[in-house]
Amino acid sequence: MQKLKKYNKKRDFKKTAEPKAGASKDKNHLIFVVQKHDASRLHYDFRLEMDGVLKSWAVPKGPMLDPKVKHLAMMVEDHPFDYLNFEGIIPEGEYGGGTVIVWDEGTYEPIDPIKGKKAQEKHLLKQLASGQLKIKLHGEKLNGEFAMVKTHGMGENAWLMIKHKDQFATGEDVTKKDKSILSGKTIETMAKTSEKIWQHSHEEDMNPDEVLADNVETEENEKADIKALLQAAPKSKVPANIKPMKATLVDEPFDELGWLFEVKWDGYRALAISDNKDGVQLISRNNLPFDKYYPINEALKSWKMDAVLDGELLVLNEKGISDFGSMQNWRSEADGNLVYYIFDILWYEGKNLMGLPLSDRQAILQSVIPTDNDHIRQSNVFDANGIDFFAAAERMGLEGIIAKKADSVYTSDLRSKEWLKVKVQRRQEVVIAGFTKNEGTGKSFSALVLGVYKNGELQFIGKVGTGFSDKLQKEMMKQFEPLITKKSPFDYEVDVDKPTRFRPKRMGAKPTWLKPELVCEVGFAEVTSDGVFRQASFKGMRTDKRAKEVILETPASTEETVTEEKEKNTSKTTPKKSDLALVPVKSAERKTLLNPTEDTQTKKICGHDLKFNHVTKSYWPEDKISKGEMLNYYYKVGEYMMPYLKDRPMSLNRFPGGIHGQSFYQKNVTDKAPDWAKTFDHITDEGKVTKYLVGTDEASLLWMASLGCIEINPWFSRAQTPDNPDYCVIDLDPDKHTYDQVVEAARITKDILDAIDVPSYPKTSGSTGMHIYIPLEGKYTYQQSQLFANIIVKLVHKQIPDYTSLERSTAARKGKMYLDFLQNRPGATIAGPYSLRPKPGATVSTPLSWDEVKPGLTIQHFNIHNAMDRFKETGDLFKGVLGEGIDLKKTLTTAQRILG
Repeated sequence: MQKLKKYNKKRDFKKTAEPKAGASKDKNHLIFVVQKHDASRLHYDFRLEMDGVLKSWAVPKGPMLDPKVKHLAMMVEDHPFDYLNFEGIIPEGEYGGGTVIVWDEGTYEPIDPIKGKKAQEKHLLKQLASGQLKIKLHGEKLNGEFAMVKTHGMGENAWLMIKHKDQFATGEDVTKKDKSILSGKTIETMAKTSEKIWQHSHEEDMNPDEVLADNVETEENEKADIKALLQAAPKSKVPANIKPMKATLVDEPFDELGWLFEVKWDGYRALAISDNKDGVQLISRNNLPFDKYYPINEALKSWKMDAVLDGELLVLNEKGISDFGSMQNWRSEADGNLVYYIFDILWYEGKNLMGLPLSDRQAILQSVIPTDNDHIRQSNVFDANGIDFFAAAERMGLEGIIAKKADSVYTSDLRSKEWLKVKVQRRQEVVIAGFTKNEGTGKSFSALVLGVYKNGELQFIGKVGTGFSDKLQKEMMKQFEPLITKKSPFDYEVDVDKPTRFRPKRMGAKPTWLKPELVCEVGFAEVTSDGVFRQASFKGMRTDKRAKEVILETPASTEETVTEEKEKNTSKTTPKKSDLALVPVKSAERKTLLNPTEDTQTKKICGHDLKFNHVTKSYWPEDKISKGEMLNYYYKVGEYMMPYLKDRPMSLNRFPGGIHGQSFYQKNVTDKAPDWAKTFDHITDEGKVTKYLVGTDEASLLWMASLGCIEINPWFSRAQTPDNPDYCVIDLDPDKHTYDQVVEAARITKDILDAIDVPSYPKTSGSTGMHIYIPLEGKYTYQQSQLFANIIVKLVHKQIPDYTSLERSTAARKGKMYLDFLQNRPGATIAGPYSLRPKPGATVSTPLSWDEVKPGLTIQHFNIHNAMDRFKETGDLFKGVLGEGIDLKKTLTTAQRILG
């Protein structure tokens, strides 16, 4: 039957007992039925007899009797008439597996007075084609006038079900009448007692999560004790300046125990910060507000929930697949079905959940997230075979999948190898560097010139000339016009038709150059050996990405990455220092040392009794952080810090009254240090002796903290070799500069050091600047170290003289950033790795990977509240600082040859 062609095409009748046809025996009345279906998502199927079949809609929230309420109804394929009275169980694993009851049934007719069943059907088919279907129902639960109205902008198959005002209109929730009109069973009772099983394929193609749930075999996990999980989670304020955790791109799907899988949504990453005191914020990965997505903001406000959620904003098409092109142009419901898929919860009602395993966070999320809004959904996580899951996603036309270790913690702004992404379609964000326009064309432009950044320099990556409508081109030109420039954004000339880094013999279509500020996304078949995209197609603009962040994303080996993560859990050996995520130290799970409510306490640390006074004293008043919280932080971070403190003389920078109180440096600890403390006698040229405390173990660290040392300041050298520093430090000390300028100076420093094969390790100062460490292994004097640093900073200054200075005098700098090389001298100190700083926000001097040193980085990313979670994830990124030192003579020779 031609009318059921789509229905029959989707089914294999050798495997399913579904009907192929059927016809009504009632010659005078049209029949309607509503079936309640509890599959992976509860919904109602509304079916109308028309033209010999059942015209069908899936209504997620079910019918209603209130004219003020309009419910979404997704039209699905026609069903045979014999589908009318089925209720029973569809086996799990089959498409649409779950329980079905006949919730309501009866006759219906057009609202317009038309006699005769055939005439009514003819009239109704015209209305159906027009998108305005007006009917009168005569059922046991549904009666009176209803309208089915096709929407514009929410997908081809999206309709609204509306109740008209009449004598049957009430505010009653009719779905509470939950029994079958045939068997009298509720859907729960039917699930327990039914022996009738109908294997069939169902129409749930509007939600990819549900389709995957029906097509991928998953493992059932034991339900978590949510109350216990929340009680065990640490208390904290709402996390500030948090950025989403990111996944590493790998080249193929895999199957491995301990990994969970979910859909890779094609939209905008968004954090939802919902706080009853401060309201609701929906923000991008770069902390830009997503205010225009008002349905999501309004839904979040209505929840009145204290939580921080991570998810993806997207627009779904009629098949339930995310449509990135519609997402970028979304202004209102008319532009598409806007959905916020939530896949993680980071904070809930005063509890920081980022340190919990992913599986526990997912359980908490599922238990607390409301399910009363179609615009917000929880993104399902599947404990499934990853290869099968990828195949199912590929069949559905999804962008790809995400694999996450079930025990992974959440670390802000880290690209983790415990989260992996596998793409079905090759996609890449690119910078729009210009556009070309062919002679004689009536279009706004013919193609876009594309680039990506590499080592801070924009690299040509090809052109894209497909994927634009005329309307979209005109909108894009409005964005282009204020950015048009005569200067190419590339540092070398390119022929956009035949790219080369060298001056071409001839130029092809002459580009109109743009300032490199706009970002878009393209699909492509492959990257050629020349580094150019082949068969590129435009997908949409990216307003949530900064141009400077756009680099070419190259897939890592799945086998190597997964094996590396597996070995972390089975081996105690230390991975390569170049790895982004190193094995955390053994004491990463330390519990709290002090009771924050008890003012005086004594604890045994490393065999020594330490007395802690004024534990409850406020040290960061604006942030409500006490001395006790500071001491607990140093107790937890101790094993990370000790390699950089052990055997080193310490300068004590004391803040006994907190960050706003009087502070002073104390170097001489004569008559102050406990009996067990180790000291170092430093003798000046005049014969004056200063007795420095020497870092020995965590008892020495906590004793310093007990004196009010908010920051910890170790020497660069050890007491055994006081004249030979273990590392050289370049201190970027800004005045009124943005942190992006600090980042730029750091990247230039790295490029210079890379050019002469010198390893370098960056960390935030925790204040306004950044420190770059170079390992020396104690082989050279402070004077040699300082001379080397001087050479490097001069080269940096030569590249950015407009805002950097080598002048030691603050006045002589005239507001420029000081490139400090003079820190490399005996007795000089800076805040050590992992040290807190006496600054608002209780920031931490945090080791970084160079991948993280990019525009948008701020010191506020790392503070007393989130630092430990980060360190558990990254391990000691600074380990190489204490490793093999450089060959200074060889380095200087190389520098002279390469840098001149």
